[in-house]
Amino acid sequence: MKWTPLLTAPTAIVLIAPAGATVYMSEQQAMQAIFPGASFSAGGRAGVFRASSGGIVVIDRVLGKHEYIKYAVGITAGGTVKHIEILEYNESYGYEVREASWRSQFTDKSASSPLQLNVDIKNISGATLSCKHITDGVRRVVGQYQSLKGQ
Repeated sequence: MKWTPLLTAPTAIVLIAPAGATVYMSEQQAMQAIFPGASFSAGGRAGVFRASSGGIVVIDRVLGKHEYIKYAVGITAGGTVKHIEILEYNESYGYEVREASWRSQFTDKSASSPLQLNVDIKNISGATLSCKHITDGVRRVVGQYQSLKGQ
């Protein structure tokens, strides 16, 4: 009897796991990081919190390249950005937007600031869409501050 090899294609099982969000901090932790020691109350709109020390924190999200980025913007009573925090980042790259040196570019910006990528906010190579969308989001939040303040 002659042995005849049987040719078969190798079988591979590929499991695709959904990318999990990297959660850096909760909303409450972000609010305390922006306005340390303050207490907070709802600001009349979802995601808006008034700080007892003055100012507000807005929790927002923008699309990175494919996934959402959740962030917090602290705005002083005078209408300038006090600080921003990245709460959740879902992309596999571009996480450098969480670096303090990049986020500090927003400090003291107001509705009259350009708040444009490559104008007064520096880009991060490999994170262009995340940088652009966070910058656009902060500009939108700061621009809406007057209407939020009146509530």
